[in-house]
Amino acid sequence: MRLTKAQIKDLTYQINGAAIEVHKSLGPGLLESVYHKCLVHELNIREISFTSELLVPVNYKGLQLETELRCDLFIESTIVVELKAIEKILPIHEAQLLTYMNLLEAPFGILFNFNTTNIYHDGQKTYVNELYRILNE
Repeated sequence: MRLTKAQIKDLTYQINGAAIEVHKSLGPGLLESVYHKCLVHELNIREISFTSELLVPVNYKGLQLETELRCDLFIESTIVVELKAIEKILPIHEAQLLTYMNLLEAPFGILFNFNTTNIYHDGQKTYVNELYRILNE
């Protein structure tokens, strides 16, 4: 069952809050893997359902491919979350998130970059695809 747009908005608020809490506690400058572990803990505290390091399935013309593509977090089987701890988000990072959204048939995605001074203003961006448009309000 897909979430509604209103449910996604509420869940996004909760996810952002969890990421802000992690960033507030740790600050910038650590490895992505550290932020990932801490965000997993924060989501568990908030009782948000997710899968961590989900293998992303790739189907090419009926051939199911074994890949090493891993989605950092797949929340409520609806929201793809990708984490970075880098100097600057590049178009390839956005393309990665959008591709994962399409492969997982997820209508919504969030890209976090923890290597910023203010994660809320500079380190977070949300994305939607055509699946989002058909969701109920």
